[in-house]
Amino acid sequence: MRHQKAGRRLGRNTSHRKAMLRNITTSFLELERIETTEAKAKELRRYAEKMITLGKRGDLHARRQALSFIRKRSVVEKLFSEYAERFSDRKGGYTRIMKLGRRTGDNARMAVIELLPADEKKKSKEKKKSPAAKPSKAKEKTAKPAAEKKDAVKTKAADEKGAKTTKAASGEKKEKTEKKPATKTTAKDGGKKTKAADTPKKKTQTKKSAEKSTGGVKKKSDA
Repeated sequence: MRHQKAGRRLGRNTSHRKAMLRNITTSFLELERIETTEAKAKELRRYAEKMITLGKRGDLHARRQALSFIRKRSVVEKLFSEYAERFSDRKGGYTRIMKLGRRTGDNARMAVIELLPADEKKKSKEKKKSPAAKPSKAKEKTAKPAAEKKDAVKTKAADEKGAKTTKAASGEKKEKTEKKPATKTTAKDGGKKTKAADTPKKKTQTKKSAEKSTGGVKKKSDA
């Protein structure tokens, strides 16, 4: 059992394995995308990300370390200029591995390993900023009841004003109805309406008729 033994042998001896990893790292940093087996891609990721961190350091010792591993000077220059600027804000995780399936023939698991693009950095920053701009759920919950209370107060005030206006209108109608004189109908007028102002005349007429009747009775008694 291989306890406490990191790394993959990849079916090769030590010298062959180191040479292969140097070659594949150089071609990967030059092309930025390689299709290989899944085991080689996972082992390549360790060395490629280590070279990128050396490029981000940018000092003379880091450059000499990179030259001792990478086989092309043009790739080292690209590493210390382009990749150092691209991944300046990123603290690791410079590569991406995507599985493809199995290879026909030996049925080996295939994968694609590639460097992250420069636009990936901007997208990650925008995602981090967007939650900060939005208000928290607790604030929204506290803001909603306050707005509902204000709306309830406004509706109550409007209802009270409406009730007061209706009461005032009904009081005015009652006063108008009380000021209007009462009307009565008589049989002589053929059912026509007569005003209450005519009632005192009727009272005087009844008094005269009563006096006449009493005068006739007195005359009879004297006789």
